[in-house]
Amino acid sequence: MTEKPDLYDWDLPTLEAHLAAWGQPAYRARQIWDWLYRQLVTDFDAMTSLPKALREQLAAATTLAAPQVLSRQESLDGETRKDLLALADGEQVEVVLMHYIERRSACLSTQVGCAMGCAFCATGQMGFTRNLSSGEIVAQALHLQRELRARGESLSNIVLMGMGEPLLNYDATLAAIRRLVHPQGFGMGQRRITLSTVGIAPGIRRLAEESLQINLAISLHAATDALRQQLLPVSRKYPLEALFEAVAAYLQATNRRVTFEWVLIHEVNDTVEQAEALAARLSGLLAHVNLIPLNPTEGFEGRPSSPERIAAFTAVLERRHIAHTVRVRRGGDIRAGCGQLRRRTQQAAAKSGS
Repeated sequence: MTEKPDLYDWDLPTLEAHLAAWGQPAYRARQIWDWLYRQLVTDFDAMTSLPKALREQLAAATTLAAPQVLSRQESLDGETRKDLLALADGEQVEVVLMHYIERRSACLSTQVGCAMGCAFCATGQMGFTRNLSSGEIVAQALHLQRELRARGESLSNIVLMGMGEPLLNYDATLAAIRRLVHPQGFGMGQRRITLSTVGIAPGIRRLAEESLQINLAISLHAATDALRQQLLPVSRKYPLEALFEAVAAYLQATNRRVTFEWVLIHEVNDTVEQAEALAARLSGLLAHVNLIPLNPTEGFEGRPSSPERIAAFTAVLERRHIAHTVRVRRGGDIRAGCGQLRRRTQQAAAKSGS
């Protein structure tokens, strides 16, 4: 028996084509999209502006694969929440909702697991299972939007920084972004979306040609190849020279500032020497450094940098006129770092089954 396609996977032209084949007018597609992305329904019967026969036909031919919450953790301050979501095939991904004074930001996943193997990342430690479809990515945002809507709030920002490497699931990730920013879809402003990559140089070059106004963040974490290859194995394939050549091409094509993420690990990459090397790499570039104290994971022995070492590191960047921010570490009490809730849930399940 063939599985029914997920309606969340269809862009507007695809939906219009299917409806046309069913003898339906084009405006029905816009009505359906309004129900999906603005009214946030998860049941065909709730689409009351559609004829009953069309609702039945949609239900017979397609599905609405809204993820189900398996586990939820909320920080003590109530500002960070992580949900472990079950997908239609039983695989699991994480989504994080972060509350700020004027923003509600969602951190979405693009893959089940991750093949990058970054030393300090819980997702990287568990390995790669599969790519998410565009609909599975979008459905995470819809899940959080429904809950915010019930409180009279709304998502203001989306970051693709959850489980997985977005540029290794390029087509689905870009399709999801285009649906999220579509004025008749989710309607998120392009500049309110950030894509984070560990530095897939060909993907960065490809992204530069997309004519999008989204933000690009690069997980750098080291400014010399020797150290970066220890922390991020992908750097062996795409060393810093190749990465920064791709960044230069991106900046030339888009003229949009690039953010470099730097997880501060005590006595590993928080040295004055690394700060000087980072400043040399970024000198003259339209760039900003986002410094983040490490969120510890079970599989990595490192610990967050001390305030004194952070101060010494940032002093170098200030002296070299490199724009930077030290980000407040969020959700440490709930292990909000990527992959940690999924890993803990799997360990508990394995223990209970033994």
